Amino acid sequence: MARIDITDIEMARSRIAGRVLRTPLVPAGPLSRELGVEVALKPEFLQETGSFKLRGATNAMLSLDAATRARGVVTASSGNHGPALACAANRLGVSSTICLSEMVPENKIANVRANGGTPRVEGRDYAESLDICMGLVRDQGMHLVHPFDDPMVASGAGTIGLELAEDGEGLDCVLVPLSGGGLLAGIATAVKARASGIRVIGVSMERGASMLASLQAGKPVDVQELETVADALGGNIGLDNQWTFETVRDLVDDCVSVSEDQIMDAMRLLFRAQGLMVEGAGAVGIAALMSGAVQTKGRAACVLSGRNIAPETFLDILSTQEGSA
Repeated sequence: MARIDITDIEMARSRIAGRVLRTPLVPAGPLSRELGVEVALKPEFLQETGSFKLRGATNAMLSLDAATRARGVVTASSGNHGPALACAANRLGVSSTICLSEMVPENKIANVRANGGTPRVEGRDYAESLDICMGLVRDQGMHLVHPFDDPMVASGAGTIGLELAEDGEGLDCVLVPLSGGGLLAGIATAVKARASGIRVIGVSMERGASMLASLQAGKPVDVQELETVADALGGNIGLDNQWTFETVRDLVDDCVSVSEDQIMDAMRLLFRAQGLMVEGAGAVGIAALMSGAVQTKGRAACVLSGRNIAPETFLDILSTQEGSA
């Protein structure tokens, strides 16, 4: 069975040190009082490209030899891995092509350009953009850096788990946004190796949650990708998933889902209580606590995975009354 281990994650931490932020675990007093639960926040939106994805992309790029880098790198992205790979590649003088579907918001396409990547917008959904990406690998010899089902990407994301284990004394649980499972698999691997008493819980949106459907089926399955405020969590895990499905299945304590209204309520609460602008995918952990989808007996840590939402979209969500979106 293909699986990363704690040694891979420790090596990733050494490799990316000084190139990504070691984010703090921040007590959230106002938010905790609102929720009636002690909450600490892991602000991964502070990374240079606005999401945790810079960790995995940087680890993957630094793992490539010169000949592979010279071929250029390519990926498919639902929005946040693309800018991160573009940034990590650009720092090393490597060309990057980022395949994005028509469902990816324009601000995330612009983020690819701003970080030195070449966006290629084709395909109705993530699956079609991945097909285009694989065509470039086949026909032009580019190197694929998969957004989640890649050991270097998952190991880089797992460095968050090391930090949580070191900083999270007294934690009952960690709530992690769940899409393809790279972030969740990496964090679960690190936390279970270093602080096994902490529960690790994945949180997805209800609309188009491929990993949840796969876990329920007992094998990777495809679902229809749907429009969602948590757009960064869109896309299937892949029927040929090699790394993330089995790790999530075997190590994660629970996986839950939250509705669109619950996600938007969480975004509003994060802004009102803590002054934080967080995209839908980054707010799902708070949504799970607000909705009661996750019950905790002690302090909960929420990974705020990204901030990459268009300002006008965020303002529209803020202007809508909670619970009536």
